[in-house]
Amino acid sequence: MSKINTQVLQPYASALMSLAKSNNLSEQFGNDIRSLLSMLESSEELRQFLANPLVKPDAKKAVIQQITGEEINPLMRSFLSLLVDKGRILFLEGIGKQYLTQLRELNQTVLAEVTSAVPLSEAQQQTVSEKVQSMTGARQVEIETKIDADLIGGVVIKVGSQVIDASLRGQLRRLGIRLAS
Repeated sequence: MSKINTQVLQPYASALMSLAKSNNLSEQFGNDIRSLLSMLESSEELRQFLANPLVKPDAKKAVIQQITGEEINPLMRSFLSLLVDKGRILFLEGIGKQYLTQLRELNQTVLAEVTSAVPLSEAQQQTVSEKVQSMTGARQVEIETKIDADLIGGVVIKVGSQVIDASLRGQLRRLGIRLAS
């Protein structure tokens, strides 16, 4: 873990988790964070705005209020204000991801990062989910999907440090190694 990770992200994520647990809001906070992360992912402008030290805290809070509307839990909004006040809002993405990691541990859920050449159908996602579940013994599986046309076909599944390459590209590569040896 990097220094930033341990000194900044971990304490804030843990504080948010204990706030969530004591108010029975772990899942709600998880959903709030997922939507915040997707906003940050889709807007470079928003990321730069929040990270800019010259932008006044009140302006940052106003924008956060504007983009989250009433959809976000009031306690989550207070937490975001705290991050702004402490000059830590630029770490929101890292803190959010750390929180989601803790939430998965709490729910005995594993994260499977699935990369495929084309989007997976519901049935295919279900199959991947079952496969990962039987592999890891987890209670639940959360799937994060990415598209990579270079895979040609099939999927690459990453769970923690374990990678299952069931893509056509991977099969061709293994075949190439076999032919070469």
